[in-house]
Amino acid sequence: MKKLLLKWNSLGLITRIVIGLVIGAILGITCPKATAIALFGDMFVGALRAVAPILVFVLVMSSLANSKGNAAKNMKTIVVLYMTTTLIGACVAVIGSFLFPQTLVLTQAATEVTPPSGIGEVLKNLLMNIVSNPISSLGEANYIGILTWAIIFGAAMKHASENSKKFLQDVSNAVTQAVHWIISCAPFGIMGLVFNTVSTNGLAIFTTYGKLLALLVGCMLFTVFVTNPVVSFFCLRKNPYPLVFKCLKESGITAFFTRSSAANIPMNMALCERLGLNKDNYSVSIPLGATINMDGAAITITVMTLATAHTLGISVDFPTAVILSVLATVSACGASGVAGGSLLLIPLACSLFGIPNDIAMQTVGVGFIIGVIQDSVETALNSSSDVVMTATAELYQRRKAGEDIVLVPKN
Repeated sequence: MKKLLLKWNSLGLITRIVIGLVIGAILGITCPKATAIALFGDMFVGALRAVAPILVFVLVMSSLANSKGNAAKNMKTIVVLYMTTTLIGACVAVIGSFLFPQTLVLTQAATEVTPPSGIGEVLKNLLMNIVSNPISSLGEANYIGILTWAIIFGAAMKHASENSKKFLQDVSNAVTQAVHWIISCAPFGIMGLVFNTVSTNGLAIFTTYGKLLALLVGCMLFTVFVTNPVVSFFCLRKNPYPLVFKCLKESGITAFFTRSSAANIPMNMALCERLGLNKDNYSVSIPLGATINMDGAAITITVMTLATAHTLGISVDFPTAVILSVLATVSACGASGVAGGSLLLIPLACSLFGIPNDIAMQTVGVGFIIGVIQDSVETALNSSSDVVMTATAELYQRRKAGEDIVLVPKN
């Protein structure tokens, strides 16, 4: 038993995750009624969600308190990249929807959920989250509020004594170590999540809404493998695919099964550390990306809205579709702050074409049905691109400074 344990620990984390993934899929097919296996997944996601808010708060506060004041340029670049790629994702969805128009079967409305009434409400919610009570922000995992207060307290701590700053750094290191321990349990958590997905849904989801799923997933994959790498190459003038594939392997896989960008924050921070990025930068940009870097959400909102319009026989010209892209980009930035995520922002986009709310909510109902695949791929895209764009922004600044950059260091 001891030899087996030593052999297990000698394997790399990604190898162990793949083993857990395969075992979970096999168990989901062969013994779907063994529901206790799914508990491993629930506990893993629960642990990640529990530690992520305090991790973000402590890391950001510690990084700012101990920073040398050179992170502002990087953050400006990161925000521009986040918004640019989200807008490009929405445009990809528009083009895909024009090339492959979809027709929905609108029969059942999602009446138990309430969408935001307009873009003003989405922006209001974002602004109110900024000034939310810091304690409640930590308890409710409100990352906009957590970031805001961590930045304020971190800036104030810059004037504290060196002993106070060192204490803050020690606390940051302790929380980071706790996160590493939780991440080491990822193979068992992924096993439980995969088991739950396979045993609950099987493959029926592919047959009922195959074409719609193919368009959604196709647009997201195009963004992952084409448009985002093009943006990265434009900034770095180097082949971005080694970085893209590493982020997909070490961030996208876990995000796919956790279906939560927030829960994947610790995984992304650990990946940034392995990539040799500046902690002062990624401790802020990764949680910020989990909130506003929503390529997948913009794609979902755009594709589902245009599919609804096509189903109702509404003709959409290209200028209006461009307006929809901008609306989807702005709305997607608030997706993480809305219960139900990107799906509940579909009625907001549908209102652009005068589609009644009851019909738009039927589209939301369709979204919930395919959500097991759509939401998983969307989260994998969003989460992995957080790291890609964080690395791109920092390496871009290094290249401008005349440094020789390495996208993926050899460990």
